[in-house]
Amino acid sequence: MHESPPTNHKSIKNYTLLLAMNYAFLFVGSVSATLILKFYFIHKGSSRWVSTWVQSAGFPVLLLPVYLPYYVFKCTERKPFSGFSSNLLIPSLVVGVFLGVNNLLFSWGNSYLPVSTSSLLLSSQLAFNLILSVIIVKQRITFKNLNCVILLTLSSVLLAIGSSHDKPAGLTRSKYLIGFFSTLGAGLMFALYLPIMEAIYRRVYCYAMVLEMQLVMEAAATVFATVGLAADGGFGDMRVESGVFDSGGGVVGYWLTIVGNLIVWQFCFVGTAGMVFLTTSLTGGICMTALMAVNVVAGVVVYGDAFGGVKAVSTVLCVWGFCSYLYGMFVKNMKNNNKCDESVEMNQI
Repeated sequence: MHESPPTNHKSIKNYTLLLAMNYAFLFVGSVSATLILKFYFIHKGSSRWVSTWVQSAGFPVLLLPVYLPYYVFKCTERKPFSGFSSNLLIPSLVVGVFLGVNNLLFSWGNSYLPVSTSSLLLSSQLAFNLILSVIIVKQRITFKNLNCVILLTLSSVLLAIGSSHDKPAGLTRSKYLIGFFSTLGAGLMFALYLPIMEAIYRRVYCYAMVLEMQLVMEAAATVFATVGLAADGGFGDMRVESGVFDSGGGVVGYWLTIVGNLIVWQFCFVGTAGMVFLTTSLTGGICMTALMAVNVVAGVVVYGDAFGGVKAVSTVLCVWGFCSYLYGMFVKNMKNNNKCDESVEMNQI
């Protein structure tokens, strides 16, 4: 795993390109998945097991980047899943089930809360991510990451203080609290998931293996969700929901929503995995939290979520914390590039 960018120009260029690609996946996946999932619930979709299932059931999409480079494009000599031992298979299966539970909590929370509230509430995972990263992967605490975590956590605290009046019409206090704590639980579980994955990725020597692990994890999460869906009568619910879905597209609109969810969630999870592999679990968590501000704005623009003073301050703190961290990373990368240039000059003398 790369905890810092490589030190030669070609590697730096490839690393930067791969990092940008994964953050683009994370950006598109996070914003789109949150909005489409909310769209599902707004237009009379009601099964939380269905919304849990779609978060992982799109895993066959990952077969394309796993197998095409070797069998079709011939751009790699490494055969898919070569070197994929039980030391990677078993943790992937266990973490996959763990991820399935996290998806269920996220679905419960998102079914009750406005997009803006759930998105900002999820950023509470960052403080726990820092603590768990220190314990599990020995993350070094610096001013830049501590400052960022404090600002983003303060953003979540402000949201919690002012969120008691931010309830959709007809939502009871008990259901609101279920949504609130389900979302908080999802955030805490994800805070644990990130450093665990960083520790596992230390056994991985290439990005292709990250995609293979992601494929296995999503398949395990899908088995968990499918069992729950079947036990809860969810497959029958899908037929009923498709008949009452009032998006304007009817049955077609319903299944397009399901397919859209299947695809964008894979973008989100692959982007997250790539960020953790290429940087650290803390950086991955910070990048995800920074997208919360985008989700807030998207929720306000698309669904008309309330956006009062508390959320405005929370969003500003979120952006401020991320920008400070981004600047710290920029300065660090500039120093690495300068060292690279000095090394090349010395070798030429």
